[in-house]
Order: sequence, then structure tokens, then C-alpha cells
Amino acid sequence: MAKITAGVACSHVPAIGAAMDLGKTAEPYWVPLFKGFERSRQWMAQNTPDVVFLIYNDHATAFSLDMIPTFAIGCADEFKPADEGWGPRPVPVVKGHPELASHITQSVIQSDFDLTIVNRMDVDHGLTVPLSLMFGHCDEWPVRVVPLAVNVTQFPTPSAERCWQLGAAIGDAVRSYPAGLNVQVWGTGGMSHQLQGERAGLINPEFDNASATQPLVTSPRAGETSRADRQ
Repeated sequence: MAKITAGVACSHVPAIGAAMDLGKTAEPYWVPLFKGFERSRQWMAQNTPDVVFLIYNDHATAFSLDMIPTFAIGCADEFKPADEGWGPRPVPVVKGHPELASHITQSVIQSDFDLTIVNRMDVDHGLTVPLSLMFGHCDEWPVRVVPLAVNVTQFPTPSAERCWQLGAAIGDAVRSYPAGLNVQVWGTGGMSHQLQGERAGLINPEFDNASATQPLVTSPRAGETSRADRQ
């Protein structure tokens, strides 16, 4: 049976990818950030999974205001880096795991969650920047990836509770996959900033740090945990 062996949380600020792509990681502005990821990369090198289930948000690249799925799962063999207006990032094509993705889709939809199935999708910095931060420069990514895009671009967005419930269903689905895969679940994004409007791009570090350091607590449902500040 497949096992979930780790969870990883990571920012996907597009400028991080640009700094790596343009060779600016040694500049004073960027040194603290990339130094902070040295330990993460060392750990990842020793604990590389077979598959990463990567939960991220699309930035109006694969989806536009013409079509906005609340939850979209990528079931393709591969996902090409998207052109976000200045050309695709010079990173490898992301290889998918369609068998695991299809299994998760079947299980989750039968558990009454409506997922949008995507068989062709380019992926933007929301997905490729975390891979770059954790694996560095690669000729080929050392893992296969099942992407799950969550709408945070246009209201209405899914509630935190609904995302939590979906996460539990995905966990059950992964653990029921018959092949012995090592699977990690990654989540990426930001907490205090928004993509548009009056607070577009603004960050509240105190809120982010307080939210990230809240202890995990047992929820009313047996065997589950949640953030102490979960609303």
C-alpha cells in the first residue's frame, strides 16, 4: 500500500524562481532565504519520495475567469512549465503519475467531493518554485507530481473546513492505493497576502509567523489534527 511519509509547506513567491533562474541567489538580498533552505534540501536528498501530491494555486495561467474550478486535479502524464508573460521558466517538465491521480480522483469523488479532472495543464510558478527550492537545479525532477489546484483567485473560495475535509479524503485515497509508493504531501502559497485588491502582495509577517507556529491539536473527529487557530 502507498504511504504518506511527510508533509512539506513552502512559499512559491515568483521572484524566488527568477532569482534562481538568473543566478542571483548569492546576492545579499537573497542569501538569507536560500541559506534557510539548505537544511531542507539536505533532508529532501535523504528522503526523496516517489510521488509528491502538491497542493497549490494557479495564477490565472491554466485557468482564467472564463473557467474557475474550485478543486482541480492533474491526471496527465506530464505538465509543462507555463509561460506567465515572460516565457516559461527554464526548468524540467513536471512528470505526473496518472495512475495514482486517477485512483485518488475515483476515491475522492466517490466520497462526495466534486473534483475537476484535468488531462492537459501547464503549471506556473505556484508549482515549479517549490520544486526548485527543495531540489535545486535539475535536468529532471527526481519525483513524479500529482497537482491539485485550489481556487483562491476569485470569490467564492472554498472554506478552510472544506479544504480540511478534502485533505482527509485525499489521505484515505493515497493510503488505499495498492502499489507501495512513498508519497509526500506538499502545500504551497501564502497566508496573509492576497492576489488582487487593496492588499495585493502585502504581507503581515507577525500574522504569518504566529499562524505557522500554532501547535497541532486533536480535532473532534478521531485520528485527525488541526491548527489551534483553525476557524
